[in-house]
Amino acid sequence: MRLAGRRPATDTGSAMITRSGVAMAVCAVVLVATGLLLDYPELLALGLVAVVALLFAAGWMLVTPDVTLSREIHPPRVFEGDGARALIAVTNAARRRSPPILAAESVGDQTVAVALPSLAPGGRFQATYPLPTGRRGVFEVGPLVVGHSDPLRLLHVGRAFPSRSMLRVHPRIHPVDPLPTGGSPDMDGPTSATAPQGGVAFHSLREYVRGDDLRLIHWRSFARTGRMMVRHNVVPNEPRMMVVLDTSAPPYEAGYFEDAVRVAASLAVSGARHGFPVELRTTGGQRAAIEAGRDVMAVLDLLAGAQPAAADQGLAELLRVVPGEEGVVLGVVTGQPPGARLGAVSAVRSRFAMASIVCVGEEHGRPGLPVRGVLTVNVRTSDDFAAVWNAWVRR
Repeated sequence: MRLAGRRPATDTGSAMITRSGVAMAVCAVVLVATGLLLDYPELLALGLVAVVALLFAAGWMLVTPDVTLSREIHPPRVFEGDGARALIAVTNAARRRSPPILAAESVGDQTVAVALPSLAPGGRFQATYPLPTGRRGVFEVGPLVVGHSDPLRLLHVGRAFPSRSMLRVHPRIHPVDPLPTGGSPDMDGPTSATAPQGGVAFHSLREYVRGDDLRLIHWRSFARTGRMMVRHNVVPNEPRMMVVLDTSAPPYEAGYFEDAVRVAASLAVSGARHGFPVELRTTGGQRAAIEAGRDVMAVLDLLAGAQPAAADQGLAELLRVVPGEEGVVLGVVTGQPPGARLGAVSAVRSRFAMASIVCVGEEHGRPGLPVRGVLTVNVRTSDDFAAVWNAWVRR
């Protein structure tokens, strides 16, 4: 067997006896032995039939299929619960008919099997099969194990091909408002040299570069210095958002970490879709950024693989977070940490324009512990968060 465009199989494809084969072999031994000891020809005949069946199965295994295989995943990135499928194509490259084939694909800790029919010489068959996407994560798909059995399913030959792909299952996104900024974007607000060009806010004069809009030429500077200068207009600086996900294990119980990941993803994606630059951090040290209006895939990829860790310092890591500029809005997502841990948010509050905390896993409907100068939302699940968040931030 060959995998099209891939390396050869990783093993030699030796035959393995199945459970049915073991049962047949035991029956053969017992029947032959009993028939000989008791001089019972009927039992001896049945035992010999079982032996013939095993010999037939062994002979069938000598006819190994010669096929080429290819497998693709569509799409390689999905949200929780959305459909992802694998497409497998098999072509019989032999001059004889191939036996039926069973392909098995490992997806994380699960196995997906698909049956491929017998093919005439040169025949081709395609099949699709669903991949499990009910759980967030980054899953390795493969290796692809292809095998065939005899008609009685007594022996089986399987070969593994080094065909591996990655399936990223992103956390589910809730439609929510972005983090509160305390104001609205100012079209005449502060600017910087690194701000995107093409806006309406004047930042400085710079030398003319071929291709610049001639309407931006500053003629007074040209008359005074003899150098062609143009107005450097940029998009005004807007509030930047920083979403921090607590990836320490202690604050989470009963699977509520998944809710925290969904909340962090919802806030980050909402900020980006509303035109704000967003930076996502985990207390474990991972980072991803989204510039205003850009693709959010980097953040979702990071969150797909986020996992809680007992060694993670949790919210204490906030004390090391220093925003690179003024006007950054902070949003912290955590579970149910003790009040002393929440104090870290209060300690860094002065570094940010505004700060919010979302705590998940509250099973008794209690309000969140008050943190000075910080909007605190305490909910049970991410669905509860989506239901109350907009009402809080629009007050």
